[in-house]
Amino acid sequence: MSKVVVLQHHPGETLGMISEALESAALAWQYIRSYAGQPVPSSLKGAEGLIAMGGPQGVYEQDKYPYLRDEIALIRAAIVEGKPVLGVCLGSQLIAAALGARVAPAGSREMGWYPVRLAPAARDDRLMRGLPDEFTACHWHGDVFDLPKGATALASSAMTANQAFRYGDNVYALLFHVEITEPMLRGWVQAGAADLARDGIDGDAIIAAAPANLNAAAPIAATIFGRWAAMVRP
Repeated sequence: MSKVVVLQHHPGETLGMISEALESAALAWQYIRSYAGQPVPSSLKGAEGLIAMGGPQGVYEQDKYPYLRDEIALIRAAIVEGKPVLGVCLGSQLIAAALGARVAPAGSREMGWYPVRLAPAARDDRLMRGLPDEFTACHWHGDVFDLPKGATALASSAMTANQAFRYGDNVYALLFHVEITEPMLRGWVQAGAADLARDGIDGDAIIAAAPANLNAAAPIAATIFGRWAAMVRP
């Protein structure tokens, strides 16, 4: 059975809906819990793909979280090896940094349910073709990235110009969250209650809107992650 390595940065930032796509594609996965001190491998030897999940760290905090340097090196190695790579939120920012793009605080947090608009290039993209031109997704970030040189922009939002991009044929970065489940979201709201209150964001309203938005996003998540999983080959 082929295996995917998953870089995890927080206990509550799991694969979520991505795990269903991996199971359907008969793929196993191994979490690397770098936040807990588990060493990051130097290569994907023995694995056929790499996923980098979200987390509270900033790409520019590598002195505070030195394992981020090792993760960026692993992402670069995976890209050189031609392995499929997927990044979500912090993971997307790590991919951008690995490709030489700037990652920095946005100045304001984009947290809650907001529309994502697909770029024209998404209409022919192997993961996003056939998706609605606009859909609502969960957002949970305060950092943004510039589009890496040579990358193709795939999505934006009203607050954030770069919400998703593709590099080459098999490297994908998604700043928004369609992998999230309701239990995950409840955990994020609880853990981030102080930050939400400070920014005037209503966590209860985010949770109340979750069932309808998650139901609408489920087929989008299944499409994106199912197609990515299909790229992973031994």
